[in-house]
Amino acid sequence: MAKGSINVSVENIFPLIKKFLYSDHEIFLRELISNGTDATLKLKHLASIGESKSEYGNPIIEIKIDKEGKKLHIIDQGLGMTADEVEKYINQVAFSGAEEFLDQYKDSAKDSGIIGHFGLGFYSAFMVAEKVEIITKSHKEDTVAAHWTCDGSPEFTLEAHDKTDRGTEIILHIAEDSTEFLEDARISSLLSKYNKFMPIPIKFGTKTETLPKPEGAKEEDAAPTQEVDNIINNPNPAWTKQPTELEDENYKSFYRELYPSQFEDPLFHIHLNVDYPFNLTGILYFPKMTQDMSMQKDKIQLYQNQVFVTDNVEGIVPEFLTMLRGVIDSPDIPLNVSRSYLQADGAVKKISSYISRKVADKLKSLFNNNREDFEAKWNDIKIVIEYGMLSEDKFFEKADAFALYPTVDGKHYTYEELYNKIKANQTDKDGKLVILYASNEDSQHSYIEAAKAKGYEVLLLDSPIVSHLMQKLESTKENISFARVDADSVEKLIAKEDTAISKLDEEQTKALDEVLKSVIPSEKFTVQLDALDSNATPFMITQPEFMRRMKEMQASGGGGGMQMFGNMPEIYNLIVNTNSDLVNEILNTKTKKKQERLITQSLDLARLSQGLLKGKELSDFINRSYDLLK
Repeated sequence: MAKGSINVSVENIFPLIKKFLYSDHEIFLRELISNGTDATLKLKHLASIGESKSEYGNPIIEIKIDKEGKKLHIIDQGLGMTADEVEKYINQVAFSGAEEFLDQYKDSAKDSGIIGHFGLGFYSAFMVAEKVEIITKSHKEDTVAAHWTCDGSPEFTLEAHDKTDRGTEIILHIAEDSTEFLEDARISSLLSKYNKFMPIPIKFGTKTETLPKPEGAKEEDAAPTQEVDNIINNPNPAWTKQPTELEDENYKSFYRELYPSQFEDPLFHIHLNVDYPFNLTGILYFPKMTQDMSMQKDKIQLYQNQVFVTDNVEGIVPEFLTMLRGVIDSPDIPLNVSRSYLQADGAVKKISSYISRKVADKLKSLFNNNREDFEAKWNDIKIVIEYGMLSEDKFFEKADAFALYPTVDGKHYTYEELYNKIKANQTDKDGKLVILYASNEDSQHSYIEAAKAKGYEVLLLDSPIVSHLMQKLESTKENISFARVDADSVEKLIAKEDTAISKLDEEQTKALDEVLKSVIPSEKFTVQLDALDSNATPFMITQPEFMRRMKEMQASGGGGGMQMFGNMPEIYNLIVNTNSDLVNEILNTKTKKKQERLITQSLDLARLSQGLLKGKELSDFINRSYDLLK
């Protein structure tokens, strides 16, 4: 029996590993299974090129719990090791200057939970075990099995063993503070989290399988059963296959495998597959979106060679696509760094821009191939596309081909189609194209109708970030502005040369202004007298586009830091049509009481149409309306 010391540069390597290396101790199982998988895949390669005489067969990795003995076994049927190889690979810790290394990366370990390309995998065992054994037999002919033991100090023992079958068994003597890892449910959940798609079948326990009834069996006879290996993973997930091998239903069933609690199918998928200048495969799904963007996040799973790494893909997937779901697998993502460094990594930036470009290309082809279907799904995907247009200039340019602008009448235009449709009718006297939009069809109904009566198109733009997007479009496209239909009278929103002439002279206008201001509260309304069509609404409440949009942008994040808008009281414009018969009647009414009643009733009707009449004021309005009917 050999004894020796593990060659490390610090005495207390194992306590350091336990304390700093991983933020989450559960990672040990992923590391050890990854090592077993590597050993098995290496054997497969050696067998395929004739460098191993060992029969590859159908190897599995087995996990066993010995609750009484407080042991956890990880068994593979891979390459195995000779005693010399154990000396070389296990006793030489896989880095130099261990203390410096751990000191350098302890913050990133806390931040991301991951260090290295699983390079220190074996030593993660000491995070949960007070003693670790390795029993291993090499695939090479005429070699003797080896048995290595270490109790977490730098001392180890190494002796021969009578193991006859090829492969490695790691036995963890679980420490008192880690007995949770002797529970079936805990190990089962870890296998499901990290190893669900590992390339080698993983056995954990057995399950009962019902067999067909034998011929001649009676109906009441129980069907025979048998115990079979419980294989917990799918070694060939959809993303490892070529798109040509998969049908639409394969993609949907894989989505259900990834998200078993999801009842709705995804809207569509994007298969990623690139091998230059980096390796990356994966499948991204567009789910049905909610208006709450934060609810959608952290649903994309990052894998490295089919080993689950994290569901925080910040920096790897462009920010606007983190609301999607699916899988990304790349051996080229540097995991030995914290996320802040990750975002600055050149390879990662290339991956991020590739994903962005691939998504844009897919959206364009979906739009071109089946526009009707794309339009039907627009409401469910617009939040991602609008977010992308805001956050990435290259995506913004590509989105011109498929971003849609729906109207209140259910039509959908691309920007170019919209521009060509409205430029003749909706260009104002200064040559600016005015794009009218509504955010709520019901509450803005009368304003929409007034615009449609002029032959204007009214868009329906109601996503939470639309104010930001309009700002971006106005600064990018030439000579256009967006105006919500209730921002002013339709005549003022798109001002033409032929403005209506007021029926009131200067003296009458001044008198009307005075009587209105004596009744209408100035802290809530700014009175604006306008000469509009005689059949236009007598009293109309509007909110100036700029002020309202700044408040909306501030509420949804942004707005150029203009905190002042959030603190200002809500003041509305009250547009009074000087050509309206009702307004003329108000001016010419002889009794002050009737005048006040007409003004108050007209103001309340305008407020009612904007949903601004509530509580006592609404009750007073209803009672006053009944009195008028008597």
